[in-house]
Amino acid sequence: MPQRTVLFVLFDEVQSLDVTGPLEVFSGAETHTPGTYRIRTASLDGGPVRTSGGLRLVPDGALGRAPVPDTLVVPGGAGTRRVEPRLVEWLRDHGPRPRRLVSVCTGALLLAAAGLLDGRRATTHWAYCDKLARDHPDVTVEPEPIYVRDGSVSTSAGVTSGIDLALALVEEDLDRDVALAVARRLVVFLRRPGNQAQFSAQLAAQTARREPLREVQRWITEHPAGDLTVESLAARARLSPRHFARAFREETGMTPGRYVDRIRLEHARRLLEDTAGGIEDISRASGYGTPEAMRRAFLKSLGTPPREYRTRFHPAPTR
Repeated sequence: MPQRTVLFVLFDEVQSLDVTGPLEVFSGAETHTPGTYRIRTASLDGGPVRTSGGLRLVPDGALGRAPVPDTLVVPGGAGTRRVEPRLVEWLRDHGPRPRRLVSVCTGALLLAAAGLLDGRRATTHWAYCDKLARDHPDVTVEPEPIYVRDGSVSTSAGVTSGIDLALALVEEDLDRDVALAVARRLVVFLRRPGNQAQFSAQLAAQTARREPLREVQRWITEHPAGDLTVESLAARARLSPRHFARAFREETGMTPGRYVDRIRLEHARRLLEDTAGGIEDISRASGYGTPEAMRRAFLKSLGTPPREYRTRFHPAPTR
C-alpha cells in the first residue's frame, strides 16, 4: 500500500484544533499501521504562524515547495475572515491537484474564495453558513450536516467535526478496524454520520422568553414519550392551541411539531449511542411508539436506519 501524504495548510490566526484534531487522527492511523500516512504542515513562506488562541506553530516548510499531497487539509479560524490573497491564489492553483481536498470549519470560506466549491455541496460552521451562501451563490450550502462529501472535495463544520471527517477518510483508506482503533485512542465515537446535525435540538431552537413556553420546552425534553400534541402542550402553557403554536414559533424559531421531532430524534440517537437497549424499547422511550415509526424518522433526518446508525459507534449488543 503506497504511503499517502496529508498536507495541512497553516496561516496566522488559524484555529489550532482544526489542525491538531484531524492531524491526530491521521497520526494515530500511521502509528497503528506504519507506512500509511506522511503528515506535513506548510505556511505560505514557511515561517511560524500564530493560532487564534496564541499558540505558535512551526510548519515543515513553505507551500510553494511542498509536493502535491494525496490529501490537502485547509483548516479554519479567525484568519479566514481576513483572506490573504496569496493564499487564495495558491489554493486556486494547487487545490485541484490532490486526490482529496478537505476543509475544516471556516476553511470552507478559503476554498470558496478560490472557486473550489463552485457547483458543489458544502458546509461550514453553522455561524458562517449564511455568509458562505451569500458571498458564493454558486455553492450549495447545507447548514445542518457535520460534514459534506461531494466528489473529491469534503467540507466539515465546527472543530470536532474535522475529527469525524478524518476518521471517515481513514476508514475509506484503510478499514473500519483501524478507524475504530484510532477513535478509541482519542476517546471519541468511531465517527458520527456526516448528516448528523451540527448541534442539539435545544441549541438549534431559541429559548423562549416567556416562562410558560420555557416550561413547555423543558417538559418536551424531559418527557419525549409523553403526549406532545399541540393541544396538550397548549394546555400546559395555559394558552389556546392556536395562540400557543403561534407564540412558540415566534419565540423559538420553529413549530412545536418540529421541536418535538428534533427532541425525539436526539433522545433516540443518544440511547442508540450510549445504551444496549433494544430497538423496540428505544422507540417507545423516545415517543415513536413502534420501531417502524422510528425507522422512518431516522431515514428522513439522517438517511440511515437506527440499526445501521448504531453500528457507527462503539458496538453494543442489540436485542
